[in-house]
This record gives sequence, C-alpha cells and structure tokens, in this order.
Amino acid sequence: MYSRNLGSLLLTTLLSTFLNLVIAAPTYTPILPPSYPLAVRNPYLSAWMPGSHAATLPFSSPQFWTGSNLTWSLLARVDGMTYNLFGVPAPGQGIQPGSIASAQYTSTHTIFKVTAGSASFMLDFFSPVSPANYIRQSLPFSYLTVCASGTNGSANIQLYSDIDDTWTGQSASTTWNYTTSGVTSLYQLSANGAATYSESNDQALWGHAVYASRPSNSSKISTQSGPSDIVRTQFASNGTLTGQQPPWTTGGVVGIAHDLGRVSTATSITFAVGYVREKAVNYLSNDRTGYYRATYKDTVSAVLHFLDDYADAQTESQSMDTSLASKASSSAGANYSDIVTLSTRQVYGALDLTIPNDSLDTNDTMLFIKEISSDGNVNTVDVIYPAYPAFYVMDPEYIRLLLEPVVQYLASGRWKQPYVIHDIGSRYPNATGHDDQNAEAQPVEETGNLLILAYAYTLASGNKNWATRYLSLFQGYADYLVKNGLNIMTQISTDDGAGALANQTNLAIKAAVGIKAFGALSGMTNYSDIGTGYATQLYDDGLGTDPGKTHFTLVYGNSSSYTTAFNLFPDVNLKLHTFNTSAFDMESAYYPSKRLEAGVPLDTRVPWGKTDWMHFAAAYCHNDTRTMFVNDVHAFIANGQNDVPFSDNYFVTGDRVGKYNGYKARPVVGGHFALLALDGPATVSG
Repeated sequence: MYSRNLGSLLLTTLLSTFLNLVIAAPTYTPILPPSYPLAVRNPYLSAWMPGSHAATLPFSSPQFWTGSNLTWSLLARVDGMTYNLFGVPAPGQGIQPGSIASAQYTSTHTIFKVTAGSASFMLDFFSPVSPANYIRQSLPFSYLTVCASGTNGSANIQLYSDIDDTWTGQSASTTWNYTTSGVTSLYQLSANGAATYSESNDQALWGHAVYASRPSNSSKISTQSGPSDIVRTQFASNGTLTGQQPPWTTGGVVGIAHDLGRVSTATSITFAVGYVREKAVNYLSNDRTGYYRATYKDTVSAVLHFLDDYADAQTESQSMDTSLASKASSSAGANYSDIVTLSTRQVYGALDLTIPNDSLDTNDTMLFIKEISSDGNVNTVDVIYPAYPAFYVMDPEYIRLLLEPVVQYLASGRWKQPYVIHDIGSRYPNATGHDDQNAEAQPVEETGNLLILAYAYTLASGNKNWATRYLSLFQGYADYLVKNGLNIMTQISTDDGAGALANQTNLAIKAAVGIKAFGALSGMTNYSDIGTGYATQLYDDGLGTDPGKTHFTLVYGNSSSYTTAFNLFPDVNLKLHTFNTSAFDMESAYYPSKRLEAGVPLDTRVPWGKTDWMHFAAAYCHNDTRTMFVNDVHAFIANGQNDVPFSDNYFVTGDRVGKYNGYKARPVVGGHFALLALDGPATVSG
C-alpha cells in the first residue's frame, strides 16, 4: 500500500510539474531561434541555450557552442518556497520549477521572464557589443542580471546562482579560490596542469573561469562552495549560504546568494561570468593579451571595472539594439531585423582584441578571429571576407585590425607562395604561421579577398596610410590575379566542401573585382582597366554565362550549371563598377528559378545553401528577389528543426530540408549585414 501511494504521489508531482511548464506556452519575441546567446564574448566564453529548451528553462543546462553542457544555475526562494528558474536538471526534493512566460532576444540581450509563486523574475543575459570601446569590447565577461518583483504586492525573495568546473574545459582536476574586494565577491576556477594555449573540445584549458557579484542597495550577499547538493540544499533550506570555502571536489560548485528581503518594487542584482586568459593568443611566438589589461592588469580589477561599467554598457546596448533593429527593418523588413539581431553577438563572439602581453602597448592592437566549428584556423582570410559587412557597418577599423596580423606575416617573407595565405595558424589561438608552406591552398580566393578587404577598409575609414605601407605587397598579389584570375587552374574556393574545379566563374568574378579594388586603392588605373576588362569577358562576351545570357555558370562553358555569384556584392558595396548593371539584373531575375523547397542552393553540385552568401546576393538583387533570400533564411532559423547557434549552412532540398548542415556559431554570419552595408560604413553604433 505504501509503495502504491508513493507511486501515486510521484505521478501527481510529475503531472503538476508538467502542467506548470506547458499550460501557458511562452511567448517568443521576435521568434523562437535555434539557440539563444547567453554569455558570448570570445571563442572561449560562448554559452548558449538551445531554443528547443527555452520552454523548460528551469531544467535546461546552457551549453558551450559545441553542445557540451555548462553548469550555470539560478534558484529563487519566494516566501520560503524554493524554485528552480534556470539550469537545474535535478532540482532536488521540495524545489518547484518556475513557469516560463516569455523569451526575447535583441542584438546584445537575451531576456527570459519566469514566474515563481507570488514573484516574477526577469533573467537578462547581456553580452556587450561595443566595437568602438576597446576596453569594454575586450573584457572577457558577460552579465546576468536578475530583476525580481512581486506579482501581487510584496514577496520575501532570496536568489542563488552557481557555476562549476565545466567552464574550465574539464572536470578531472580543478582549483578554485574565493576572494573579496570591497563588497564584491569573486570566485576563480582553473584546470590543474594545463599547458598554455591548450584546448579540449574547443574549450580553453589554460585560463580561469570567473563568477562574481556584489550586493545591490537592498540585498545581502553570501557565498559557499562545495558539493552541489550540499550548497544548493543550504540555500533552499535557509535562503543564505554559510561562507564555507573547502577545496575543490568532483561535482562541486561555487555559489553566490542574495537576500533581497521583502520586495514590493522591482529589485535587481547582477552576476558577472567570464573566462580569463592573460596570455590570450600566440602570435608568431609572441604572447598577446586582452586590450583591457593595459588598464586593468589583474582579474580582480578587471571584474570590478566590469561591474562598475554596467550602467554605461547597458545604456549603450539599448541604443545599439534600437538602432540596429530599426535600420535593418527599414532596409529589408522585420524578418531581416530578426536575422541580423540574432547574428550580432555571434560575430563578435569569435574575436579577441589584443595587445602585446609584455609591453601592453595599445598602439600595437590586433584582432584575432577563430574559424569556429569548421576547422579552428586563426584569421582565415575567407572567414574575414564573409564577415566583413558587419564590421563595415559597426566599426570599419575592425577590418584593418583583423588583416594586420595576416599582412604583417605576409610582409615578413616567411610565406613564400605568390598568392595570399589561407590562414595564419592551423589551430586557434596559435597564430604561428605556416613557414613550412603547408596551408590550405585557395590561391585566387584568398588573394582576391585580401585586396577587396584592404580597399573596403580604406574606403570606409578614409585611412590611406595603412594601405600605402603595404602597397608593394598588395601590388604583387594584384599581379598574381592578373596572371591567374581568368584562366583558373583547378582549385577550391571558400566553399571548399563543394570540391575543386577549374575555371570557376565566381572565382573569376572575385579576381576581376579584386584587381579593380587594387586599382582604386593604389590609383593605378591600368589595374582598374584590367579588372573591368576581365568583367567584360566574363559577362559581356559570355565567357562566364550561358549562351542566352540568363545567368552566370558554375564553370566556363557549362551552360546547364549555375552558381550563387556572391562575389558581385563588393562590386556594388564598394561602388567599383567592375560589372555592368545588367549583370546584376540578370542574376536577380534568374535566382528565383533555382529556388527549391527551402531556398536557393549554393550551386549546381549541392543540396544546401549558405546564409551569408544568400545575403551577399540579396544585396545586389531587386526587391522581390531580395525578399525571397531574406525570407528563406528567416524561415530556416524559425522552423523549429534546429537547436544550435545560428548555422550558416542548411539543406534547401532533400530528406534533411530545413536542417542545418554541420556548421554552427561561425562568425561568417557577419555576411548577413550585407544589405545594411549598402547604406554606408559605420552606420550602426551605440
């Protein structure tokens, strides 16, 4: 009889929990995305919540971009009853789940509204995107602000949050320590014995995870570390923590609690989560560190500043969120706004803004970008190229800062090939070059990319001195394209997974635009004439089109083939006028005829499309075709079939139609800003 009653009780509890979660379906603004960015600041601070888990937020663990679970929990006590609000898969006896009312994302914030008992909570995950403020942008921390309020008058409220060693990239052997500075409490967790610049499953091992908070005007703070069940039970039973800080143990957490007392008006407290690597990037055997360390040389002072900076960062973010959403909507509609706002943190979350670790010289600033999810290369030129519209729109200086480490390496003479290198390091964060000359070969692709990017920066910034310094280097690459950019040997392009071909029309388009870009960069009109001449052969003379001149072909002479000619975009964006306007009209009219169930495939060979290149193409198309591309990408991210950070590659036909194809969390989604880039440089800022 006892076991039968116990079974009935368990069933009743489970049903109650289930109904609490599903009776009132959450609202999603602007859409339910594949994954919500939570704490996304650099390649190693990249925490997400799959969209499919949003409705069960109290039980759902956030994830590193790879899909590995991260422990990051939030509990609340309301009038003596404890609720799990976020990230607690096994809450324990007597703890009830909160109810998710809504979820929202902007370009810098992800906000969940959760109700629990007689209280309501806003969980604001805020990752600043502040390109012009190098200190703010380089700080390796993100905010979680919890705003509590009573739903029917006042409520007695305590809040608790913790993290564990999953943030260190391993769980075998960890050291944690606790410190205070003034009223701020701060934990640091680090993996023992990790080699500098080492990774495990794309997570950094050699730095330290950080969790910190300070009391609000009306809260009292307490802390405790130890086994998760003990620490969480302490909070659930008492609403406060003991202050005990024993050595790390397997399954342990570091917890911070706030006693808000009786809450009648909205009251907020803020946590800072982060991952610090003082030696952040190895550039040609020289250590580089975050830009912020020129001013805040240790973790404690950096965290204190980060928390002090919250109000100003928040004000800036609200301005940028509004500006970006408004400009995107004006450019191509609400669906386009949904796309670029979801893309923003992902682009900037692949970057490290650095200075030399020894001198801390801010006059020697460089940006490094990780080729996330594909192969982990450092400053891959054909990753910078698709991402460049975001930087063009937000802060064009970032284009130069990304090219600087590449160009310095090329100028050193250590790369001896006549074409531009693919990347400056096989595995992030080791930007050690390829002195052995063994790098992925994309000769026309990368050479054209560099010249286009150099001109994009010069045009957008007005800074001609930088290009002048490297003009002879750039001219050598322009000469390479003159010799090799029209009659193209068998090689791969940026979409290397599609395979190698000779005489790819889209590569030849890039060569023509790249040569013309160098002509504009240098003022050498003979190069401009050559670029225009190549375009004439490709389009006017029909070398790269079908006989009826209805579309550009994948390769010369194969009229039944086609390609998404995304390399036409910089010709329009940079006003180079390499190709006749009728070439853009031709492509705009043709793309709708190639659309399959979920979009336009990249080219004849493949069943998938690329969201970055769709936006490059959309930017030079007429309104109907532009809308088609935008709506197809929007339908992909809103279809509920995917649960990874915004993938730039998805199947447009076949048995996996609408599902992502391998890639996720990549910074190439900066290409989604292509339509905004047509409005000019630096048009969106805080």
